[in-house]
Amino acid sequence: MDPREFWRKSAKVWLCLILLCAVLLGFYSNVFSLISTWQRGESQSSPEVHHLQGQQGRLPFSEGDCHLDTCRIPEVPRLVYPKAQLLKPTRVDVLVMTPWTRYVVFLKLFLETAEKHFMVGHKVNYYVFTDQPAAVPQIPLQEGRQVVVLKVRNYKHWQDISMHRMEMISNFSQQRFLREVHYLVCLDVDMKFSDHVGVEILAPLFGTLHPGFYAGDRHSFTYEHRPLSQAYIPRDEGDFYYAGGFFGGSVPEVYRLTMACHQAMMADQANGIEAVWHDESHLNRYLLYHKPSKVLSPEYLWDEQMLQRPPLLRKLRYVAVPKNHAEIRNR
Repeated sequence: MDPREFWRKSAKVWLCLILLCAVLLGFYSNVFSLISTWQRGESQSSPEVHHLQGQQGRLPFSEGDCHLDTCRIPEVPRLVYPKAQLLKPTRVDVLVMTPWTRYVVFLKLFLETAEKHFMVGHKVNYYVFTDQPAAVPQIPLQEGRQVVVLKVRNYKHWQDISMHRMEMISNFSQQRFLREVHYLVCLDVDMKFSDHVGVEILAPLFGTLHPGFYAGDRHSFTYEHRPLSQAYIPRDEGDFYYAGGFFGGSVPEVYRLTMACHQAMMADQANGIEAVWHDESHLNRYLLYHKPSKVLSPEYLWDEQMLQRPPLLRKLRYVAVPKNHAEIRNR
């Protein structure tokens, strides 16, 4: 036989023997480990141990009770829940725009219906912007609610009043609202509440879909499309058309909105241009690029005199008071 072939076969035999010994060694080491563990358990079987075993339901596991670390049961602290707290009433402040004496005639109905439907159970300040404080009616109010009259200058044309509304809100926000209140809800006064309006409307910044355009697309929206205006929105942009008569949010957010719109209108004035729908055009430009955190449906702003109520609107919460716009504005 070739010596190389002999050593090759011998090496295979020795390799098999070595592997067999390794397997047997591992098996008997486990057996001996189990025997030694059993012997330790038997040596500890004393009356004292049996007494402790009778109480094993109250004993924690120890490291010697289990061979694997995964058998240890960690101590879990008991969860302690805080006591339930009652929410304090939210203070909601309403800005009512009545710079003309002729619009004060709507204030009585506005306040009476607001006391029935608006933020019932919450503290409310009705801030009334007007040039005739003495004409503001006295209406019985719920506890924690009051009318605060803020005198502002009069303007000859209704367009001027509309254009300066953002200026009024931003100025008073800086002077007092930032320190006094939490939320501002900016409303037109020639309206009335007809159903519940509560804290569901509140958000850092919210706007309301215009009732005339809520079902349309951007091509039907009356945005300002002249590039020279600061309210300019390209024809291929836009998602919603918002109404200027119902918007609001936290005081800092409303301040930023109204200040931006006022500055944009001043820039337009300097360039000799006026947005097609005045402050509402600038509001839509702002909300397009500063998305509101909440968008209200047109049930929060509806005009039954001009629009037929669609079946999808089960409730109308804030509706326009029937009036002759031309007569009111040109009186």
